[in-house]
Amino acid sequence: MDWSTFWDPIGLSVQISVVASVLVFAASLFIAWPMARARFFGKSMLETILLLPLVLPPTVIGFVLLVVIGRRGWIGKAYESLFGGPILFTWGAAVIAAAVVAFPLAYRTIKTGLQGVDADLEHAARAMGANEWQVFRHITVPLAARSLVSGYILGFCRGLGEFGATLMVAGNIPGRTQTIPTAIYVASDGGSMTMAWAWAGAMIALSFLMLLLVGRMSKGA
Repeated sequence: MDWSTFWDPIGLSVQISVVASVLVFAASLFIAWPMARARFFGKSMLETILLLPLVLPPTVIGFVLLVVIGRRGWIGKAYESLFGGPILFTWGAAVIAAAVVAFPLAYRTIKTGLQGVDADLEHAARAMGANEWQVFRHITVPLAARSLVSGYILGFCRGLGEFGATLMVAGNIPGRTQTIPTAIYVASDGGSMTMAWAWAGAMIALSFLMLLLVGRMSKGA
C-alpha cells in the first residue's frame, strides 16, 4: 500500500467537483428561472430531457459523452483545434462528466426554490419600477437563497461521487484523472482493501458533512 498517494484522489475529486458544481449552478440558475416562470409549448418535453441524466445509467451517459467530446465529436473537434490536443482522458473531461451527472439534481432543487418565491412580490417590485434584473437580484435570489445553496451543495456531492461516466471519458490516471471512486475501484480490485476503506471513509465523511449542511439550511438553522 502506497499511502504517499492517499491524498491525491481526494484533492483531485474536490477540485473537479468544485469546478463542475460552479458550472452546474450557473447553468441550473440560468435555465431554472424561465422554466419556473414561463409557459411555452414543449416545456414538458424539455424538462424531461434536462432530467434524463438523473435516471440514465452512468455508462450510457459516458458513451454519449464519448461521442460528443471524442475526437470525432463536435465539441472534441472544437477543443482540439483550439488547444491542440484531445479533451478525452484529461482533467477537463472529468469536469464535464461530473457536471453532466450533477446537473439534474441541482437544477431540480434550484427550480423548486424559485417556484416557491411569491410571484406577487415580484409583480409588486416591477410595478414600483424595478427591471427584471433588479427583481431577480433583490427579490427572487434572497428569497430562494437556501434552495440555491442547497442545489449547489447537492451538485457538488453528486459530482464528487461520479464513477461510470468519469471512468469512460477521463480514465483512471493517477494524479491527473483518478478520483476517489475510481481509486476505490482500483484498490479493491487489486486487493488493497485497507486503502479502499480509507478512501471510502473520506468519501462518506465529505458527503455526510455536505448533506448535513443541506439539512440544516432546509430547517433554517
